[in-house]
Amino acid sequence: MNTSFNVGIYIRLSRDDGNIESDSIVSQRSLLNQYVKENNYNIIDEYVDDGYTGTNFDRPAFKRMIKDIEIGKINMIITKDMSRLGRDYIGTGELIEKYFPNNNVRYIAINDGIDTFIDNTNNDIAPFKAIMNDMYAKDISKKVKTSLHSRMKDGLYVSGRCPFGYMKDPNNKNHLVINEEQASTVKLIFDLALKGNTYYSIAQELTKRRIKTPSSYYNYVWNKKINKCISKELGVWVDTTVKAILTNQIYVGDTVQSKTKKINYKLKKIIKNNPNDYIIVENTHEAIIDRDTFNYVQTLLPKNVKRPEKKRFYLLDGLLYCGDCKHRITVRYQNKTGKSYTTCDYYRTYSKYHVCTTHTNNYEILEKIILDNIRDICNKYLDKNKIKNSLGNITFEDNNLKIKKQIESLELTNKKVTENLDKTYIDMLKGILDESQYIRVSKTLKEEIENNKLKINNLKKEQINSSKIDNTEKYINDFLSLDNMTRELIINLVEKIYIYKDKKVDIVFTFKNC
Repeated sequence: MNTSFNVGIYIRLSRDDGNIESDSIVSQRSLLNQYVKENNYNIIDEYVDDGYTGTNFDRPAFKRMIKDIEIGKINMIITKDMSRLGRDYIGTGELIEKYFPNNNVRYIAINDGIDTFIDNTNNDIAPFKAIMNDMYAKDISKKVKTSLHSRMKDGLYVSGRCPFGYMKDPNNKNHLVINEEQASTVKLIFDLALKGNTYYSIAQELTKRRIKTPSSYYNYVWNKKINKCISKELGVWVDTTVKAILTNQIYVGDTVQSKTKKINYKLKKIIKNNPNDYIIVENTHEAIIDRDTFNYVQTLLPKNVKRPEKKRFYLLDGLLYCGDCKHRITVRYQNKTGKSYTTCDYYRTYSKYHVCTTHTNNYEILEKIILDNIRDICNKYLDKNKIKNSLGNITFEDNNLKIKKQIESLELTNKKVTENLDKTYIDMLKGILDESQYIRVSKTLKEEIENNKLKINNLKKEQINSSKIDNTEKYINDFLSLDNMTRELIINLVEKIYIYKDKKVDIVFTFKNC
């Protein structure tokens, strides 16, 4: 046996090579072992990277091989050909021309006739072979990308993980079907957004209700007691997750893909695509949210996205803008005075550059003036008789639909709370919760269920009354009086409020003059 060399045979197969029989792991191993046997070499170890690309060297077996070289365990590497070592011509060249010689390592690529310890012409053309291998990888990458884009344009879902609320059709892996458990959470999120809640407040509410986060569905552990996989934890909802759901067009039944891309075929780094480059195909699967609701929510989000999460609630948060620089105006509470004041964000951030002015106003006074103005505008431009005549004999279907959605949302909430109550009881039986903890948690959950039932009963009564034409006058008067100004009503009436340096205020309404 030739004991002057301690051989490590290196085998690699990527998914791109998987359809080539001669490149299989078994085929490479057989060829390399035969070569070693014929030359009477001493095999020290075998290094196999199965399913790893050759365009980079971030491979576990390859790294282990390099470590063994550096500790002197092996001094000879044999591969089937150069492409098995790598397809990146720069990295492969560095290994063959610099790293192996510096570490006194002999490298042999059998099919390419390369042997770094022998002076032959094959060694001279090794750089060109490395470039050809790199070009092959680049060509494969282009073909795969083209194929994926073609399938995306056909409306086929090609991503690995399904969006929250959906799962892959058992009969067609490129088609999405609704995951009922997750879809109920998506509907709840949109319902909360319709009521004017911010991303943060929605996230807080979902966490409070112990609703599982999207990531928790992928974080499973084996439970020995019940002999099945269960979610490791419910998780904590964050505003970015809520935002991603509320702005994802996939929930109206459209497939939205190609949101990201790799910098190039050699790097794993992913960057976001321009929205204009997204591949969108409409009506490819069943919708969770109807298109009108989704579009309406998109108009509400800008009014809530920047609202600070403060201990104090301000009715006009997110609607105030500087009339001079057009940046947002926020409301801040001063402990010293016990009052709240408005401040231009742009001025506060860049005050030393004098780009704007403070636009300071007493918020309480400002809010009263603005609300009075909204009432005056509505009474001035919304003709009561005109509205009444236009109503004719309708039965307030829009209002009924809204009430129906509220009832469905509350019923869905009660269903989830009841499930949580059951889970809490099971946790007590399993010893996860003690009896005192169970009593405390169950009391809170039961109170929430009863409160929701009361709300549902009141809504059902309102639903019956709203269908009577005799109440037409009442609804018109209630709307025009605006006695109970709520956040939901404000964001439905007002688009933006501009405050100028000279205290002038412009209100941009969502409706046109009637």
